[in-house]
Amino acid sequence: MRERSERAGGHGGGQWTGGEQIAEALDVLGVRHVFTIASAHNLEILRAIHRRGVTAVVGMRHEQGAVHAADAYARAGGGLGVAVVSTGPGTANAMGGLYEAAFASSRVLLITNQVDSMYLDKGRGYVHEAPNQTDMLRQVCREVILPRRAGDVGEAVLRLARDVLTGRPQPAALEVPVDFQSARSERSPLRPYPVPADPVDGKPVAEAAAALTAARRPLIWAGGGVVSAGASAELVRLAEALGAPVVTSREGRGAIPEDHELALGAFPTVAPLRDFVESADCVLAVGTRFQMYPTDCWTLKLPENLIHLDVDPGVIGRSYPARLALVGDARIGLAQLAERLPPRRPRDDDYLAEGREAYRRARERISADMGPDHEAICAAIARHLPREAVVVRGTTVPSYVWGMRVLPALEPRTSIRPVAAGIGPGLPFAIGAAAATGGPVALLQGDGGLMLSVGELAGAVQQRSRVIMCLFNDRGYGMLRDIIAKSGAGPVQDVDLATPDFVGLATSFGAAAERVSSAAEFETAFAAAVGRDGPTVLEIDMSRLHPLRR
Repeated sequence: MRERSERAGGHGGGQWTGGEQIAEALDVLGVRHVFTIASAHNLEILRAIHRRGVTAVVGMRHEQGAVHAADAYARAGGGLGVAVVSTGPGTANAMGGLYEAAFASSRVLLITNQVDSMYLDKGRGYVHEAPNQTDMLRQVCREVILPRRAGDVGEAVLRLARDVLTGRPQPAALEVPVDFQSARSERSPLRPYPVPADPVDGKPVAEAAAALTAARRPLIWAGGGVVSAGASAELVRLAEALGAPVVTSREGRGAIPEDHELALGAFPTVAPLRDFVESADCVLAVGTRFQMYPTDCWTLKLPENLIHLDVDPGVIGRSYPARLALVGDARIGLAQLAERLPPRRPRDDDYLAEGREAYRRARERISADMGPDHEAICAAIARHLPREAVVVRGTTVPSYVWGMRVLPALEPRTSIRPVAAGIGPGLPFAIGAAAATGGPVALLQGDGGLMLSVGELAGAVQQRSRVIMCLFNDRGYGMLRDIIAKSGAGPVQDVDLATPDFVGLATSFGAAAERVSSAAEFETAFAAAVGRDGPTVLEIDMSRLHPLRR
């Protein structure tokens, strides 16, 4: 490890700084990008990372955007997403990103600061002093560490990483007093803590395998925990062995390729697919907490014969009572179930055909809501985007109608959305996903949501992020307009927005940009953008398209 450190430009002697400890800890953890807003309070950390030369530093334009980018980096790449920000106002700015990461069960580590140790908790008004910062971070982080010795900084990074990567992912935070970043202490080897596996107890697995084998109409419900655990291959193997169709939550998209014959998509409450789901006599739910939207506010009926596999025992039975609770890692648990199935289970082709027909008819209903123009735009994205490319489905009306439901997800980790339904994370998400994968990344973005993170366009240009922003411009908050119209309470001017010339704005940042007013123009522009090195903004004038029905 020391030889690698010296070759990379690290400190090769008997002492090292807190900043160097952080840089080496990130290296041994395999972190290859961090997202940051540089500050006088974190420069020593950033200098050490640059000197080591292993982890790239991605400059963002807002601390919330830095955490969002780290979040998407973790989701798209499967590893640890790291953001480096500053104490006080910088950390306060990061809280929205940490909230989303916690809601989405994402592997995010925030590295922030505290004032110099001699001023810590003194309340004397030292610049950026935040005496209750630890308590604030604990509202959205499972673990927060404030080291009391400069020599403990590197070990604290590794300890927090183990917590983030163990069980159900949740963000964590490290607060480093500014003087600890440059203070020298005795050098000691840094090695990642082992992340324990979580196998399922054998007896309930055997009972679950027997119940699935005996079922006449088995169904699998795959949530985001399948993707997070890297369990897609095990899921497909089990589904094929059972001859069981698979529906997914929105976070579970890509857990089974949506062009697989057993995949029934991510809209289980759309008729007649809803009737088919409710007709199952045994459901295996994996890595899900049955959120509000996929269950139609928990009105979807599931059978009493519900088997629930999750690494977090707290979610089992929370929304639907489970006959069998399987607590453990989704990948290991699915493999254990497959091992206990009989070698040959008769496949019920009539049942599967019924499911495919219900899926087809439900998909037709969504197509009717989309209209011909949005149907064509959706098809163009699917046609030109590589199979393994990530799509960030921002919180905008086209995403709700078709992006989160029918724009295909053909591989795991290719579908990312703001799980907490915030409207601003889309662009920083796309930047983080592009860093993890090399791009291209397609982003479905609304005009209102973009204005919350429009400054990140500068970072996308500077990093040459291969982001293709499909900017659906209806000059306001379209979903709120619908809510107001349905309420009959009269118009509310706050939902109508003064919008800039987005093409001119994007061009001023140095991004490629084009305005399109038809599906044909969109396809030509999108196809060209897929191969472009750097970001592209395609502004889509929604007033020129056949309206969505929602």
